Amino acid sequence: MEAHSTLAVAMYRLGGKSTGEGGEDAEWSLILSNSDTMRSAIKQVASGRFGVTSNYLANMDELPIKMAQGTKPGEGGELLGHKVSGSIARTRHSAAGVGLISPPPHHDIYSIEDLKQLIYDLNIVVSGVAKAKADHIRISGHDGGTGASRWTGIKYAGLPWELGLAETHQTLLLNDLRGLVTVQTDGQTRTGWDIAIACCLLGAEEWGSLQRR
Repeated sequence: MEAHSTLAVAMYRLGGKSTGEGGEDAEWSLILSNSDTMRSAIKQVASGRFGVTSNYLANMDELPIKMAQGTKPGEGGELLGHKVSGSIARTRHSAAGVGLISPPPHHDIYSIEDLKQLIYDLNIVVSGVAKAKADHIRISGHDGGTGASRWTGIKYAGLPWELGLAETHQTLLLNDLRGLVTVQTDGQTRTGWDIAIACCLLGAEEWGSLQRR
């Protein structure tokens, strides 16, 4: 919690945007006495929908829908019961000591129309916008990793962000859609060389860094 809030404050001061999922303490959205804020500007909606409330959605600048979990390919994620502390249970609106499963896909999204409906519903909660439209597409590779992944998924499944980014960029160009969205990528983009490849060669416009925990 301390590391998360410290990073959020640092990104706020630098003019960047920290990101997270699984809920966030409502108090972190308050403006501190020194004008800082601990909130994550980017709030993700992942397949488990843990902690996704009206307050969570309203206190954000960007709202990505994580369609698939690149660092948990095929099997989803599992947060074991002994890791679900009281504070985690509160932010995720679950029960302390009870394990949490994040499925690999969203079980209510099986078509483009389903995705459009979810975007529409989230927009209604956030700002009352009546027209659903996605503004960004983020491509994450398997390299980021997470402690909630099964070892078989980490070792033997998934693809690097470079392949997904190139395929996404080319598909959007072929369908005359490239100018309608901003393409982002992450997954151990650790050096300037990685960013140069992503932006100059493969078509990304924004990037982040997702590190193995």
